[in-house]
Amino acid sequence: MRLEDEIKQESFRNEFHKLAVNLIYTHSWLVSKIQAILSEFDITPQQFNILRILRGQHPSPASITLLKERMLDKMSDASRLVDRLIQKGLVERKVCTSDRRKVDVIITDKGLKLLEEIDKTNEETDSYLKNLTLNEAKKLNELLDKLRG
Repeated sequence: MRLEDEIKQESFRNEFHKLAVNLIYTHSWLVSKIQAILSEFDITPQQFNILRILRGQHPSPASITLLKERMLDKMSDASRLVDRLIQKGLVERKVCTSDRRKVDVIITDKGLKLLEEIDKTNEETDSYLKNLTLNEAKKLNELLDKLRG
């Protein structure tokens, strides 16, 4: 559906203004779809992001600094997210063996199993983007990479 119809706004200052609004609107639309899926697993998109980073590091641990660097939502508090994941038994925090001032975070077996369950929803997540062809998706990825320069 056209952005103008979705937000009930017929004109924009220019195409760049429309693009900015469209990106923000589309981000919110996609996040709400993903939140709906993840809520079935009692997990937030930010917690999911932390778990995916840790799975990529597994079996090696990750520092809080590494998690912050790699998170999609740079405004999230990685330490707080890790605390919540510890409470759920999905990650563990340990003192770093090479530097006792640092803390290592590692995903637990329970966290890995949860991600396996969430992976079963990948087709549903992909379906939200299926209005684009594979070539259009590749081109849009290239354009978004170019936009961020």
